[in-house]
Amino acid sequence: MDLSIIIVNYLSKVKTARCLEAIFKSDLDSLKYEVIVVENASGDNLDDIIGAHNELKVLYSSKNLGMGGGNNLGLKEARGRFILILNPDTEVYPDAIKILYDYLDSHPDVYIVGPKLLNPDKTLQHSCSLFPKIYTPILRRTFLGNYFKSSRDGFMMTDFDHEEIREVDWLMGSCLLIRSDGWEGFDERFFMYFEEVSFCYDARKYGFKTIFEPSATAIHYEA
Repeated sequence: MDLSIIIVNYLSKVKTARCLEAIFKSDLDSLKYEVIVVENASGDNLDDIIGAHNELKVLYSSKNLGMGGGNNLGLKEARGRFILILNPDTEVYPDAIKILYDYLDSHPDVYIVGPKLLNPDKTLQHSCSLFPKIYTPILRRTFLGNYFKSSRDGFMMTDFDHEEIREVDWLMGSCLLIRSDGWEGFDERFFMYFEEVSFCYDARKYGFKTIFEPSATAIHYEA
């Protein structure tokens, strides 16, 4: 199996269906792939979205495991050599998954690769960042950031045009392609948010790269 795509659903059935529609319209004919949707105990019945797609499997969790735990539940069933973590509020462009796959396949020193994310109005959504300092949340969430704008804004890597491939500290977890080899899943101490920061930090610690690949594009309906 070349690729496993994991989507965690929580009260997002309409978004999940739209996300799946974009996947099945993608250029994946050359890949053997599977799609695993984890219903994270939100009460959504997803049986009717399976349709005629043999590649699609729905798992029902008995409790809300959070984003990391929900993805880990899907990971236990995944058979692909690469794992695509995809939030339900994303829509990938038709060539995005294949571009990410080809990049990871041809760069053995890279462990994680992610696309350029766009807002629904097609403007750039900043999705790659530096590892946070202990003061970063204070600058980003209080008026003090107005006095230290370079430190506040530099965290989000706003200093380049996001049209070039670049190694980054970490990427927003909305759409990440990851090698399954050696990966045991997200740290479940993070129920929601920061699980991707921790994961990318660990990858860097073991000498693997996280890459921003802007020729792959996805819309992210961030909330």
